[in-house]
Amino acid sequence: MAGKPEEDPKHVFAHAVRGVRKITQDRVTPHKPRLRPIPHQTLADAKAVLAETLMTPAYALDCATGDELSWRRSGINTETMRRMRRGQIAVQGELDLHGLTVDQARLAFVHFLHDALAEGHRCVRIIHGKGLRSEAKLPVLKGCVNGWLQHKDEVLAFCSARPEDGGTGAVYVLLKRGL
Repeated sequence: MAGKPEEDPKHVFAHAVRGVRKITQDRVTPHKPRLRPIPHQTLADAKAVLAETLMTPAYALDCATGDELSWRRSGINTETMRRMRRGQIAVQGELDLHGLTVDQARLAFVHFLHDALAEGHRCVRIIHGKGLRSEAKLPVLKGCVNGWLQHKDEVLAFCSARPEDGGTGAVYVLLKRGL
């Protein structure tokens, strides 16, 4: 290569990189992939539903909004149940559980039942609601009342109320006499 020194490729390169300083490290910072957004509210909602489900007794989840409740101890005849379903047994007391949490409702239920028995009531009505305003749109208190009543020795029978008395959102409860 017998040309002018300015045309020499090495000379041209040296001239082009004049003033550039040498890099001391040869590593390239890797590209960080963009993280997907975390749906915090969705996760919080799912966690709350799970916690509520775990805190709610299993028997509370067995009832649907329109399901009729009916239960009786052995020894209570079908005629008594028929009269109770028709509202032919006088209701002597009432408990309304609308708007209460399960813990508040349980406490109110226990006090109400104790007072009703102390006053000698034979038949009472408990309004548990249909669960239409609950978060999961399920009747949580209805299932709880169903379970609580079946576990009380003082309760002989219960059934869903007539439509004018609350329908599937309430129950008539037949209590033992003379406690």
